[in-house]
Amino acid sequence: MTRDALTGSRIRERRVMAGQKQADLAKRIGISASYLNLIEHNRRRIGGKLLLNIAAALGVEPTALTEGAEAALIATLREAADDARLSGPEATRADEFAGRFPGWADVLATAQRRIATLERTVETLTDRLAHDPHLAASMHELLTTAAAIRSTASILADTKTLEPEWRDRFHINIDQDSRRLADSAQALVGYLEADPEITPAANSPQEEVEAFLAAHRYRFATLEVTEGDADAIEKLIQTAPELQSVAARHIARDVLQQIAIDAEALPITRLIQALDRLGPDPVALGAELRQPVARVLRRMATVPELGAGLVICDRSGTLIFRKSIDGFVVPRFGACCPLWPLFAVLGSPGMVQKQRVAQLGRGHSAFDCFATCETQNVRDYNAVPLLHSVMLILPAGPDSAPALDVGATCRVCPRAACPARREPSILNDGV
Repeated sequence: MTRDALTGSRIRERRVMAGQKQADLAKRIGISASYLNLIEHNRRRIGGKLLLNIAAALGVEPTALTEGAEAALIATLREAADDARLSGPEATRADEFAGRFPGWADVLATAQRRIATLERTVETLTDRLAHDPHLAASMHELLTTAAAIRSTASILADTKTLEPEWRDRFHINIDQDSRRLADSAQALVGYLEADPEITPAANSPQEEVEAFLAAHRYRFATLEVTEGDADAIEKLIQTAPELQSVAARHIARDVLQQIAIDAEALPITRLIQALDRLGPDPVALGAELRQPVARVLRRMATVPELGAGLVICDRSGTLIFRKSIDGFVVPRFGACCPLWPLFAVLGSPGMVQKQRVAQLGRGHSAFDCFATCETQNVRDYNAVPLLHSVMLILPAGPDSAPALDVGATCRVCPRAACPARREPSILNDGV
């Protein structure tokens, strides 16, 4: 049943919520109770002045009767249906449910949003507790200091014949360790409770680089026209407030050099013109532009209209570049899901894989992933090639291609029977 066809159901629900009898409402708007009954059971279409009169009598906007719940509510209900793996005719009746039972629809949508928020919090905290280097170092400092205090106190308590000089030394040690423990605990609490809008989020050189790239929206106009000028790259690095550490500046320099090389070989204007003709097809674009697919993927990630994400890893499987896309979770710490196409092509340089994936978790959104692997070093005798694997992530197209279920990282992936699982998930509801 279409949304427009449910106008009568919405009128009935609004009338009941307002505590009005059918006969009373019919009298107020100047029609018979039997005709209003037909309208409320969706057996008569309604519009024009009659619709306006009914809306005024019920004290609602006419659009509340013709359109029902807002699009956001409908989208949330459909998301809840997808998460529950609801199939069959009921899966497509979110509009009807919202129209007939607006109160219950709002309750369900609120619960779905709360679940999504909690899952996002669990993912963030799990990653942070398991892999945050600053948190691990702080906890190690706390435990070491507490152990030192306990050991000193034990000596004082168990040794009855301790000389005054040594007793004083131990008291000084306890005082110093206690102060250090208090300072460490206070710093840890401040770190955990820090406002992300005020405190810089970067805890590692890689995160500093990600913040730097995000601040520039992954586009550097000067590198598009300077043909890889080293001075232009160095100026960008030295004037970037996000790049605080030497390691971050080193990583950023490599990233900018690659961006400059790609920009010189494949100007963005040529790519956009080809995209208009061929669409987001990396293989066809590479053939048309006579460019390696890996370069095409990297350049496509800089086109804002595509809304694309990009992930790059080296031969060890370590992520060396991240450009996020809404709905696709890339762990900030720890290993990624080994089922990603990014890793499937790692041992096959030159191979291009296209795979639709659906990432399990709070959103279960679908994406089209294009991945390829390229060598980085110059070929030589007996030289082991250095490899980079590149994966472009695009929102799923309109076709109904089957999707491969993948996760973000094993720790928060609900897929229980996964042959690639490395550790148990903290989520209980396996699929």
